[in-house]
Order: sequence, then structure tokens, then C-alpha cells
Amino acid sequence: MALRQMLFNTRSMFSTPGLARFSTKSNPYLVKVGIPEFLNGIGNGVESHVTKLESEIGDFQKLLVIRTLRLKKLGVPCKHRKLILKYTHKYRLGLWRPRAQPVKA
Repeated sequence: MALRQMLFNTRSMFSTPGLARFSTKSNPYLVKVGIPEFLNGIGNGVESHVTKLESEIGDFQKLLVIRTLRLKKLGVPCKHRKLILKYTHKYRLGLWRPRAQPVKA
């Protein structure tokens, strides 16, 4: 019984009630993200496909669930397809988002 009380007291001693707990849900972003902003955020030449993807896909939410075969049919090279799919997955998980301001070189 005494051991249980000591363990309970040490757990409450190390917990921080003022800090928010980790959440796996992604928060809505303040910056409006579209296909051009997303592809420019990826970089590495992927931004050259902005007009093609905007005309064929049209909606950013559709870009987030696009498959590799559809990108291949649109004529996107393999390296760019990999980058687009990698960053769409990260964006859906809330681990990455394009910068609001472009980076100055």
C-alpha cells in the first residue's frame, strides 16, 4: 500500500498540468494552401508542374489523395512524383506545411 502511494505521488510530481498533451490530430493551418503554394514549398523543380496539376486536378484536397499512377498519366517524372507523394503524406499527418513566406536566397 505504501509503495503504491509513493508511485502515485512521484507520477503526479513529474506531470505538468499547464502543458498541453501531444495530439496526433493535425491542427488547421492559418495560411491558405493551394496547389501552387504547396508545390513551391516542396521545391526541387516540382513547381514546374503547377499549371498541369491545377488544370487536371483543380482542388488541393484531391492532390492530397492522388495516386502515383494518376501523376504518371499526367506526365510527372518519377523523382517529382516521389516528392509530391512524400510531402502530401507529411501534410496530411500535420508534420510539414509550406512556408507562408518564400525563403530568401
